[in-house]
Amino acid sequence: MSNLDFIATENAPAAVGPYSQAVAYDNVLYVSGQLGLNPETMTLAEGFSAQAKQAVANLGAILAEAGCSVTDIISVDVFLVDMGEFKTLNEIYADFMGDHKPARAAIQVAALPLGGLVEIKCVARKN
Repeated sequence: MSNLDFIATENAPAAVGPYSQAVAYDNVLYVSGQLGLNPETMTLAEGFSAQAKQAVANLGAILAEAGCSVTDIISVDVFLVDMGEFKTLNEIYADFMGDHKPARAAIQVAALPLGGLVEIKCVARKN
């Protein structure tokens, strides 16, 4: 029988809808899309760069709560309102990931929840 766990931490924003911050199934962790929301105020950071930095910080907090780290990430999906921010995203992303290079997709979208400029989700292995 498979093991299903719902992951929640106060170190990342609460879900803004009927979903979990992350779900672990067997040895795989599925982290829901993270906006650049400050977990204490539930407000978006100002501007793309600040939102991207907060989004990866939120991912990191959820990974840590699940007992995982950046090096456990298998794949990442990034949603951008403006693909013109791709270079800035790559700089912030590279700083967060270090030498780890999981599979990734970056997709431009028309809009994101709460007026966000970037949303990032990932799948990680859970030890």
